[in-house]
Amino acid sequence: MKNILFICMGNICRSPAAEAILKKKLKDANLAERFFVDSAGTIDYHTGELPDSRMIDCGNRRGYTLDHHARKFSPQKDFDKFNLIITMDEENHSAIIRWDSENKFCLKVKKAKDYLKNFIVNEVPDPYYGDESDFDKVIDILEDACDGILEELKNDNTQYSNKD
Repeated sequence: MKNILFICMGNICRSPAAEAILKKKLKDANLAERFFVDSAGTIDYHTGELPDSRMIDCGNRRGYTLDHHARKFSPQKDFDKFNLIITMDEENHSAIIRWDSENKFCLKVKKAKDYLKNFIVNEVPDPYYGDESDFDKVIDILEDACDGILEELKNDNTQYSNKD
């Protein structure tokens, strides 16, 4: 089983949406039993909370279940547990890389934008201070990224191992 972790700042908008989208895509492809998908944030401000209600609503309209409770990324546990760690933006990517002080896990840490096929963006934007259209746009981007991730997982051409 491969373990995949999505990362954003508070773990209440982008990363739980990505988690829900990839879980559904894996289920629809009859691959769910081969993967464990989770999400976390780089801050602990929302720990224990459900995703933002606006993201839950946008996800529900598209058939995604966002029921993950927010948690903070744990360098001591998550680097070892997860084979692939996917960040939503440069700020959170940099935070994860900083926590890998010995540079042992850098091959596991990827950016969501690198999986996009149809969108050209520098990062998955944070919709928190936006309106409903911003949440819908994030879901569009994440669906595209998750299609790219699913394609890679199906092909299994990438080694997800620790750097020795």
